[in-house]
Amino acid sequence: MERMITVDRLTKRYGGFTAVDDVSFEVKPGQVTGFLGPNGAGKTTAMRIMAGLTPATSGTTTVLGRPYASLPNPGRYVGTLLDASAQHAGRTGREVLSLGAIFMGVDRRRVDEMIQLVGLTDKEASRRVRNYSLGMRQRLGIAHALLGDPEVLILDEPANGLDPAGIRWMRDLLRGYADRGGTVLLSSHLLNEIERVADEIIVIGHGRIVAQGTKEQLLAGAGTFVRSVDDTALARALDDATVAATALATGGLQVEADPVDVGRVAAATGIALVELRSGDSRGLEEMFLELTSETAREEVAA
Repeated sequence: MERMITVDRLTKRYGGFTAVDDVSFEVKPGQVTGFLGPNGAGKTTAMRIMAGLTPATSGTTTVLGRPYASLPNPGRYVGTLLDASAQHAGRTGREVLSLGAIFMGVDRRRVDEMIQLVGLTDKEASRRVRNYSLGMRQRLGIAHALLGDPEVLILDEPANGLDPAGIRWMRDLLRGYADRGGTVLLSSHLLNEIERVADEIIVIGHGRIVAQGTKEQLLAGAGTFVRSVDDTALARALDDATVAATALATGGLQVEADPVDVGRVAAATGIALVELRSGDSRGLEEMFLELTSETAREEVAA
């Protein structure tokens, strides 16, 4: 399958701090790829390098087989939304899009189409961006990203500031875009939304990729998730029964056995269970938190 975005051994250092550490992955057409990681994981830095805004220390990124900077009229090929708050505060939403259309050589009728697509009213489009809520800025940013009818979208936390209806709208918009052959790289900490929309998932922590694949691949062989009134005692009982169990950062135990076998050990030792289910049903959020629990950090920029 053709590769629309290729990241090859990408590294970015700021002095003695490594923000992105030897990262490699590919994003395929017709798919939404979720880029997940806690604050400070390196997501934004990597996306800024892909969009030609930050130079890499080493490694390469290409979009449609070329570095972003070498694309002619890049907005016609790649739509980006990396910081919704970076829009000119003194211009109206319509002016922001109209100027973008002029620079890209896009038919001005596209402006009205995008305003309608992202759900801004005529009154809102005529309002200055300084008076926009964060959710409105996100909608305007998505409209600008789509303005040139690009083949690829690179979006950093586009759901920030959107209400539940707005998040559902964005999910449906991106799903439809990918189903028509477009390529989406989507960064988000809203793991439930990524789980619902993403075909491929890349999990990054401390600047390095800690897991990647489809949701099914990431959760394959997850065994059983169990939570009890005394997880420490249950872990000892499972160990005595030669059943491997691991305490999760999110609470509970991940057990390499079927739920019925875990239940039997608990019953034999008189430990009351609060939760018992197949590991593949525990959702991406617990997997994400488990994978990144030792790499999450809040003190540095993403």
